[in-house]
Amino acid sequence: MRIARWADGADVGEGFVDGDAVVPFPDGLRVAEVLAQGLSAAHALFERRDRALARPLAEVRLLAPLVPASIRDFVAFEEHVEGVSASVDGKSEVVPEWYEAPTFYFTNPHTVRATGEIVAIPETQRLDVELELAAVIGAVPGSDGENLDAETAASHIFGYTVMNDWSARDLQSREMKVRLGPAKGKDFAMTLGPWIVTADELEPFLDDEGFLAVRAELFVNGELIGADLVSNMGWPFPELVMYAARNSVVLPGDVLGSGTVGNGGCLGELWGRRGSLDPRPLEPGDEVRMVIEGVGEIVNVVGERVAAPSVPRARVRSRARDRVESVEAPGAAGGR
Repeated sequence: MRIARWADGADVGEGFVDGDAVVPFPDGLRVAEVLAQGLSAAHALFERRDRALARPLAEVRLLAPLVPASIRDFVAFEEHVEGVSASVDGKSEVVPEWYEAPTFYFTNPHTVRATGEIVAIPETQRLDVELELAAVIGAVPGSDGENLDAETAASHIFGYTVMNDWSARDLQSREMKVRLGPAKGKDFAMTLGPWIVTADELEPFLDDEGFLAVRAELFVNGELIGADLVSNMGWPFPELVMYAARNSVVLPGDVLGSGTVGNGGCLGELWGRRGSLDPRPLEPGDEVRMVIEGVGEIVNVVGERVAAPSVPRARVRSRARDRVESVEAPGAAGGR
């Protein structure tokens, strides 16, 4: 099954992509409610769909397939880490700690974009993209999503969607030198789409170790920049979900990105390997297309840079440990 959200004029629809049409969920349900019911319930809803309410897919505008409850983005491809580290930090390496456990950061669920959107960008001179596959979490009867083992974690994967983690590498490089982030280098936009493909649809692509052997491709202005198999991850998706829930919880509507695929899944990896900005950073008007086998494709055009208020530098303070009484204390001298 494919789950989508769409705009039809001023109306927003949520339901199934059925062939070349979209069909609303029965009972007026929304994607968030379907995720909260779980995958088995979604299959039952699909059997109850009313084809009389179908609209041609070509006549609606796809929205992001869900409003995420949260977004965790992992860095699960060794080849990507090896290449992009030189671009961001000036040194190509995969630190030993990377192999010990999956690593992720939380990003902004409020700036999610849909396929087809023009994506406005900050004032950056090193705009990049990141080709990823993302898992969408659904409910599982009897599980609270906390401290999951790998088997239960796998059952919480409702489906998958294509992810583009837009990246301003110059902003990212500065903030990560402070040993925190990424933040402003990332949180201005993330594309999810074009829909959610339920996990059972991708089961034929699982290899013997549980990795998804689907091909992922990045195109810029029609040129193939990079391609990789998602099965080159260091951990399969259930182990990413398990780690996210470790001493914590995953809930329906959470999104977990794989991290950028290797072999040119982003420009930054190629910059690091080649020692130059080749291919050039993205500019307004460039078209980015990402395709993942068995899932679909997302396409965006880079928009204009948006100026923001300037940021003041830190004030270098005295580090005084005692307050200087420069004003009268409350209640003194006449009770003012």
